[in-house]
Amino acid sequence: MSSFDPGGTERQMIELLRRLDQQRWNVHLVCFRKKGAWFERAAEAAASVTSFPVTSFRAANALHHLAQFRLWCRSRNIAVVHTGQLYSNIFGLTGAALAGVPVRIGNRRNINPNNSPLKLGAQRIAYSFAHKIVANSQAAAARLRREGVSSHKIAVIPNGLDIDRFPAPNRRTPARRVIVVANLRPEKGHDVLIQAAPQVLRRFPDATFDVVGGGPLLDRLREMTRRYEVGHAFTFFGHCDDVPARLADGDIFVLPSRSEAMPNALLEAMAAGLPVVASAVGGIGEIVADGRTGLLVPADNPVALADRICGLMTTPSMTSALGDAARTEIRGRYSFSRMVAAFEVVYDTELRRRCPTLMARREPVAV
Repeated sequence: MSSFDPGGTERQMIELLRRLDQQRWNVHLVCFRKKGAWFERAAEAAASVTSFPVTSFRAANALHHLAQFRLWCRSRNIAVVHTGQLYSNIFGLTGAALAGVPVRIGNRRNINPNNSPLKLGAQRIAYSFAHKIVANSQAAAARLRREGVSSHKIAVIPNGLDIDRFPAPNRRTPARRVIVVANLRPEKGHDVLIQAAPQVLRRFPDATFDVVGGGPLLDRLREMTRRYEVGHAFTFFGHCDDVPARLADGDIFVLPSRSEAMPNALLEAMAAGLPVVASAVGGIGEIVADGRTGLLVPADNPVALADRICGLMTTPSMTSALGDAARTEIRGRYSFSRMVAAFEVVYDTELRRRCPTLMARREPVAV
């Protein structure tokens, strides 16, 4: 893993690590740095934790760490290396190939990466060392194909979540509390929601907007709420670990993103039974059926966003119907148990294809 800071990819990878069957898999955690808000949660579930403190692939010691990782894989008899993000894809897949690890699995969890052509080119080379690359949405898989990855190397496994953390909603009328859960980054489109807010507040002066998530744009977004004269209606909570409780306090969930593969926050909001209004970008359309399990709007369109929010505030029956349908959809398709089982199928299939004698043994397989 590249990071243990709060984020969608980090949550998915940590939950996978924690939930793999320990009777079948002996799971080791490898990272660049043993730090981050979620590091302890990941480390406590691993058979071992090892760091290779690469700070830059251009640094003089990068090749040394790569050679050490190669030796580490061999000394532990690692059978599967599964990497999580761009930097760990580059480092882990390359090192695993040098070590001759039988099965090498990469990840793709975004569709419009904000990275230089050099980094993306390095990741593309690393992908050539993988036997499978797991995308979390059809949109991410399509991005892989556009980058030249063969379809036979791509598997699609949607994100999962712990559905039991989200109790049945307590519907309030009128619905006036809008909530967005997302890191404060440009691609999440918080500025679009701020631009939409004046139109909402003209019709519903008692509407409020809860912004949950931390990130580099906090000061800029706060200033923007003052400039649009909507600061009184916005509350910025920063990063919160109690997202289910925050969602339970909301009435309408909004995700005005410019780019998404499969946003965890959207899955969580739907699991909580909130009606959602989201941008029709990336993998969001794979989750939300417009008009049945939520409402979709064009990205970067504050007028359309405000209109959809106002429509929900005006029509309690639609608010309830969309929220109930969303909750039913998520419970049926996006559990962690379903996600983990799908990853185990990938591991099993590739091991049987490439290392059948190992699968015949009775002891756990080293991952």
